[in-house]
Amino acid sequence: MTATTPSIPPNVRADVECLWTYHDMHHDIRPTDVGIGFGSHDLGVAMIATDLFRRGMYPRLVFTGANAPTTIERFPRGEAVHYREYAIDHGVPAAAILIETQARNTGQNIELTRELLAEHRIEVRSVSLMSRPYQQRRAYATCKKLWPEVDVICASHPLSLDDYVTSIGDVDKVINMLVGDTQRITKYAELGFAIAQDVPAEVELAYARLVDAGYTSRLV
Repeated sequence: MTATTPSIPPNVRADVECLWTYHDMHHDIRPTDVGIGFGSHDLGVAMIATDLFRRGMYPRLVFTGANAPTTIERFPRGEAVHYREYAIDHGVPAAAILIETQARNTGQNIELTRELLAEHRIEVRSVSLMSRPYQQRRAYATCKKLWPEVDVICASHPLSLDDYVTSIGDVDKVINMLVGDTQRITKYAELGFAIAQDVPAEVELAYARLVDAGYTSRLV
């Protein structure tokens, strides 16, 4: 029996697309001092990090992440460890990779990676942050709060929204994650975890409608 490809319900598609576009920082990729891959359930982070290294976008690559309830089954040895293994298997020299295996949230990803690079006496003026597509804006805002002096470029594995949903295989999970990250843009700025980001009215309305539709499992 052929599995049915997950699809976005038509009644919420426009709102999901609105949030998807908002979280993409639309940065132009260019060389930086270090690439940092944020651990998650999404192997696409390791894919884009590996691809950009092989394209000469940075000489050093750090993978950061322990485990979360959403990743322990897929990456039992830890997110950063599995990402490192993928990168090495796809041509990144082991000597070019550092791993940070304790971080359990985005703030810790930044802080512990910064400490690790300092321990290795690696000077950093610019970073490429690789994350899930809908985490780009939050990763940027967190990094600029905790590491304001560095220039930040955000990148994700280049997939369309529908292709991303298919790659994850769980449309409800993707929508809930999008809604949760949208809430965190405002909430985390209020709590001092990240810099404030502009949230256009159409994004606020799309977020509110998706919450009303029941996509609330990732709210804080």
